[in-house]
Amino acid sequence: MEYIAETIALGVDSLILATCIKQYYKNKNAMAMIQGAPYLEINKDLKEIVGTHPETKLSYVSIRGTVKALGNPIISNSNPNVTGVIQLLRIKEHVIQRSSTGFWADSERVIQEVHNVMPFSLETKGIRIEVCDPLAADVLDMDVITDQFHPTVPSVIDHIWSFFAGVRQRGVQSTEKMLRTGTTITGIGELVAGKDGVIKLQPPSNGAPFYLTNMQVTSLIKKLDGSKKNYKLLCIVFGTIGIILAGFIIRKYLRIKRKKKETEIQKSLLEASRRERRRIMREGDLTENQLCVVCKTNPKEIILLPCGHVCLCEDCSIDISEKCPVCRTSINTKNVAYVI
Repeated sequence: MEYIAETIALGVDSLILATCIKQYYKNKNAMAMIQGAPYLEINKDLKEIVGTHPETKLSYVSIRGTVKALGNPIISNSNPNVTGVIQLLRIKEHVIQRSSTGFWADSERVIQEVHNVMPFSLETKGIRIEVCDPLAADVLDMDVITDQFHPTVPSVIDHIWSFFAGVRQRGVQSTEKMLRTGTTITGIGELVAGKDGVIKLQPPSNGAPFYLTNMQVTSLIKKLDGSKKNYKLLCIVFGTIGIILAGFIIRKYLRIKRKKKETEIQKSLLEASRRERRRIMREGDLTENQLCVVCKTNPKEIILLPCGHVCLCEDCSIDISEKCPVCRTSINTKNVAYVI
């Protein structure tokens, strides 16, 4: 219990530090893999290149092509002139919520989120590479088609209700994103030649990151490098905080240990003093009336209350805590007394 606050703070800091370290190495490894991934042009030689490799697949490559739907494309809900192959429809509720401290703060929650996906390919000069499972991509860049906020106009009753409920609605945000047809994107993943002769780009089976981005490879590497530097800085910050918290815990532990040691030394000194006092009293030929009524060896040292009998030595008083051995009165407290 002495270290509960510091331990909780150190535990939270350690979780944040572990997350930052994980993200740092994730970005670092992703950069290394992307830099080592060969860039292949989408042309008629690509099928032959993939076919010459074991299991007719390339574990990690980057390609760049134009998005084309394999069927009827998805039409935008807000703009019929915009078509795409992946559509994201999201509705968010924005509220002002009263916290446990009594302050009001903005918060939001997703009410509904829907993905619509049409099979598509990356095409260059009539050569197509089919994209599999695009929603599994670590980075999936889509264009924002609409992003509208519809504010709520509360009535008097709504104000009264929100005051007691602790939640007041600000409005609803509707967002539509699409991966539009005709967009040129970079795909980084695993290339596989199927039995039907179709070449597919899919998430790597070795767990490497899968990207569908409108950035060039060099731009993606710069973005990951910037993210890596940010996580490195966070690792240094939270690592320093962790060291400081650990130092506080160690300092507190040593201080408590020192106090316990000092208490033990004082206790041993008191015990030695008591033994010396008893020795002196024994040498003075104690009378029967001055000896403990239980052990008949040590002098009487403890007064029992409320009866007031001085009849026990300190050693015997440890085991006798309920009734006085003389009058059988219930013992409430014990105090030190010296019989002269």
